[in-house]
Amino acid sequence: MPILSMPSHTSYFTQAVVTSMRKLYPEALADKSFDNTGLLLEAPFDYSRKQRNSVLLAIDLTTAVADEAIGKQCSVVVAYHPIIFRGLKSLTFADSQQKSLLRLAQHGISVYSPHTAVDTVPGGMADWLCDVVTGSFKPNSTAKAVVNQCGSNMYSAPSYPVAPIPTVHSSPQGPPHTRSTIHPSPPASVPEGFESAGAGRLVTFTESQPLVTLIDNIAHGIGLPGGIPIAVPQGRSVDDIHIKTVGMCPGSGSGVLLRGDGPIPDLLLTGEMSHHEALAATERGSVVISLSHTNSERGYLRSVMQPKLLNEVERSWNACMDEASGFEGSVMRGLEEDKEKQLVRELHNTQGRVEVHVSEADRDPYGIMIWRGN
Repeated sequence: MPILSMPSHTSYFTQAVVTSMRKLYPEALADKSFDNTGLLLEAPFDYSRKQRNSVLLAIDLTTAVADEAIGKQCSVVVAYHPIIFRGLKSLTFADSQQKSLLRLAQHGISVYSPHTAVDTVPGGMADWLCDVVTGSFKPNSTAKAVVNQCGSNMYSAPSYPVAPIPTVHSSPQGPPHTRSTIHPSPPASVPEGFESAGAGRLVTFTESQPLVTLIDNIAHGIGLPGGIPIAVPQGRSVDDIHIKTVGMCPGSGSGVLLRGDGPIPDLLLTGEMSHHEALAATERGSVVISLSHTNSERGYLRSVMQPKLLNEVERSWNACMDEASGFEGSVMRGLEEDKEKQLVRELHNTQGRVEVHVSEADRDPYGIMIWRGN
């Protein structure tokens, strides 16, 4: 392609994905005090290159995930965690994350990161954790952690939970309970229809539940991990503890769950919490379950985000195709001629229907090595 004719805009399919993500997870709901959300890499569209109308969902944009996106000929990676958090002074192959970005741009793959917008939105990741802990989320029973063998005589190779495919249910299940937002988003930043947005969720059961029952719910919900780290107040037995309130926050939740000096929930469910924070919680009589950072997040991609995004992108992309279907040399309504031609080329060159995949390469950096002893 001559240099002067190189495109300076992203594909219409990518624009449909970005529009869909912003509709489902408004960027105004992200915590801009530290977060960096939105379209972080806008790859130019090349009509001579065959790409699929395909999105790859992942928690972290690692080298393995970038390889997967390139191999699948995706157009967009939706990476929950932003791969760019701070200002960059250079983009080089010396840095592994920057190398992934450069390779994706070379292959025409854009990157969008929603992060804390997914945490706070009603029906988002925090609410999914509510479904998990209450037993409302009913996973496919075949999903479980993959345990491999290794050369150690005492331990297995590290195992990683596999996010289960949910069994569809029409109404909330589990014991009667109420849900509320722990730290509501500032009203001025909340779009219409998202009034219950905010950081963290609190489940309050009508009747206290056995801790062991909630542990089983959590284990099934995140894919039967090889182990569940739990902090219990000294002198208490897991079998004897009953839980009335559960506070949950995906990822690193201490700043949400331990904010302030007032009472805290009976059970704190999150991805990670520091040693001293967990001690402080148990000293106040609470139980802490820390799942490993992204194990508290990854299941949401398959159970909620994938079907939601697929439905919204299909609607947006079909509208785009309908608008272009009548083009027979005449200028389309509201489009300049060069954009019209680019759109028609894109529609003719993209491969297949709209697809939204969940990454198979994405996993938490920490696995569990299981003791083989008797």
